[in-house]
Amino acid sequence: MNHEILNERHKYFVKNIRTYFNQSSNETIFQKRNTIKRIEFEGKKYIVKSFKKPHIINKVIYGFFRKSKAKKSYLNSIKISDFTPAPIAYIEFKKFHLLENSYFISEPFDYDFTIRKALTNQNHPNKDKIYKAFAKFTNQLHKRGILHLDYSPGNILIKEHEGGYKFKIIDVNRMQFKELTLDERLENFAKLWATDKDLTIIIQEYAKINNIDEKRALATTLKASQKHKNRKNFKKKLKGKKVVD
Repeated sequence: MNHEILNERHKYFVKNIRTYFNQSSNETIFQKRNTIKRIEFEGKKYIVKSFKKPHIINKVIYGFFRKSKAKKSYLNSIKISDFTPAPIAYIEFKKFHLLENSYFISEPFDYDFTIRKALTNQNHPNKDKIYKAFAKFTNQLHKRGILHLDYSPGNILIKEHEGGYKFKIIDVNRMQFKELTLDERLENFAKLWATDKDLTIIIQEYAKINNIDEKRALATTLKASQKHKNRKNFKKKLKGKKVVD
């Protein structure tokens, strides 16, 4: 458990997070492979992410050779704290040195919507303004050498702020930190699952900010976006699921 900045009461909360996490009064925000809940402790709310219990091979890997997803989420959030909800702590529970469960705890970010809402609603108000602000935000990440490997619509939170928009990213356990090539930067937009029309607005602004060739930027991004869609839809076909354009 990381607890350098926690007081004694909050150390107690983190150490007993499994008990608090399983209480019926919690608000479940997301539940699929991992589960995210909003939990209140002594009058303050926290966002707690419980990572899926690893299978036996990953229990060994995370127990001895790799950082757990919870630990990576915490360390990455500390490293890029300007861009994420404030991290609080992580904790791992092990048995015979093998990872059983892990949790990442952060402060809530009072966002208004995710970028998915703008992408899926063609009549969303201020769509162009949101996209241009998003292009600027992404450029700030890239200038800092931050590559979010799960840069998908549900992981980009947006809050209306002082006539503009404030962005935060979540699900940050899979990141790369390095000097990015132009292609890496442009291809980072592929997982948005945006229409070509929406991507064009974003990339035109991104190209303008970086003084790069707009046609080349659009071609690279749209090709990467379609490749991502094709790959995902192929997997859906194999599973008998509905293909999405």
